[in-house]
Parts: sequence; C-alpha cells; structure tokens
Amino acid sequence: MLSFLAGRLFSLAITLALATFVIFAMLEILPGDPARLMLGINATQDAVDALRQQMGLNLPALVRYWNWVSGMATGDFGRSYTYSVPVAELIGERIVVSLPLALISLALSTLVAIPVGIYAASRRGRGADTAVMAATQLGIAIPNFWFALLLVYVFAVALRLVPAGGFPGWDAGLWPCLKALVLPSIALALPQAAILSRVTRSAIIEALGDDYIRTARAKGLTYRQTLWRHALRNAMIPVVTIMGLQFAFLLAGTIIIENVFYLPGLGRLVFQAITQHDLPVVQSVVILLVATVVIINFLVDLAYAVIDPRLRGRQS
Repeated sequence: MLSFLAGRLFSLAITLALATFVIFAMLEILPGDPARLMLGINATQDAVDALRQQMGLNLPALVRYWNWVSGMATGDFGRSYTYSVPVAELIGERIVVSLPLALISLALSTLVAIPVGIYAASRRGRGADTAVMAATQLGIAIPNFWFALLLVYVFAVALRLVPAGGFPGWDAGLWPCLKALVLPSIALALPQAAILSRVTRSAIIEALGDDYIRTARAKGLTYRQTLWRHALRNAMIPVVTIMGLQFAFLLAGTIIIENVFYLPGLGRLVFQAITQHDLPVVQSVVILLVATVVIINFLVDLAYAVIDPRLRGRQS
C-alpha cells in the first residue's frame, strides 16, 4: 500500500509540474499585449513599455515562469493586472461561491442518480427501466444553460420563489445564499444526474451477472438482499470514478451557469480574466482547477481500496 501511495504522489507531482509548463506556454503564445490592452490603443509606446516593466512583462519567459511557479509554492499567485490586487485574494473571494455550488450540485445529482440507477437496474427490460433511460437521455441532451433559463422563468419570474440571479454574500445569512444557489445547482445537477444514473444502472447490471451473485442466490439470499449486500458495493467503483470526475467538472465547468445567474464565482472570474488578458488570474485559476482534478483522482484511487478490499493486495 505504501508503494502505491508513493507512486501516486509522484505521478501527482509530475502531472502538476507538466500542467504548469503547458498552461504558461499556451497563454504565452496568445496574441495581444496586456499592457497595451490596459492602456488602450491611443497610449504611447513609452507608456506601454513602462507598464510592461512594472508588470514584469519585459523579463524573459523562463524567468517569468520560474517566478510564477516559485511564487505559487509559497502561496503567492501574483498580482492581477486588471484589479491590482493579489490573485490569491480574488480566488479566495470567488471560491466561496463556486465550491458550495459544486458541492450542492454533486449532492443533488448523487441523491437522485443512485436510487434511480438502482431502480432501473432492478427492473431491467421492463417499462419502468425504459422510462428511466428515456428520461436520462433527455437530461443529457438538454443544454444546461437552456435548462437554467427555463428554471429562471418558472421559479424566479413566474412564481417568484427564488431570485433570478446574483449572490448576496455569506454575510447576508445562510438562507438567502442557499436561495441564490438553488437554481444554478439544479441546472448543473441535471445532466450529471442523468449520466451518473446510467453508469449506476450499467454497473449494477454487470455485477448481477457475475458468478458470486449466482452463488449468493443459491445459498438462499433473496434478490433484494443480493442486490443491496453484494451487487451494489461491487458496482460502486465506476460510480465513484464518475462522481470524482463530476465534482472536478462542476468546479471547473461553471462558466456558463455563473454568467447566466450573475454569480461571482471562479467560472465568471476566469471568463472575465480571459477577455481582459489578465494572465496571472487565468494561469492561477486554471492551475488550481487542474490541481483539483488531479487530487480528486488520487482520492478516488484511494477510495477503490476502501470499496473493494481485493484491490488492497494488488496495490501493496
């Protein structure tokens, strides 16, 4: 087990190191000069050169890359070109919106998807299974931004139950904040729940066809006991994998939803930073999201050993 952990940690470190290089290189080749964009097209070349020197853009690329990576290692993500504040401060202000939004969306999708997947698998080939699969196909096909607009029209405009957009801030209290996040959470959770329910159904059906299930039934266990005691636990490995990937997607893929609901989260921050060519913000947010994906995958690998004890011996 220790060798497995060491190998995974080494792979995690290599992945993050390569990610920093790729992110920096891709942003480096983008057209446009941040100093020129900030000062406008009528700015003199002397003013542009002075601003470039002030922001450190006149330094060689490798020097700027090293300064960025070494700064992140000490918690210094640089300073935003647009807002003239530390990038870490901007991320801290926005992640308190994006993180709860991702967690609520994941909780909603999981609470809906796993029971629905189990229900469909236990009635394989029947009308209920067909109806569930048709509903999940519809959930995957509907764009989440269109569903978000529909939710706004019904629950915010017509029924006036929740606000149509904006975020009051956690200082305003828990309930107003949850009301502001409920519609975007549902809009994000719908396609994820549809995907997860189909994966759950397929994994359980595959597990029900294994030899140990037939052995359990031969020993006298009922179908329901076999499903809940044996099939479900062994089917959880692909389900946990998808859940880990979904959380990373929910945290990183909220750009459209946060713009629809005017939420001041990471997605909207990185969208604004890209349009303003604010490289320190883009670099730091993207590497933060990459690190989140890598760490979640690492935690999912550890969860495998907890779910299936047979894997512990293979990983040691």
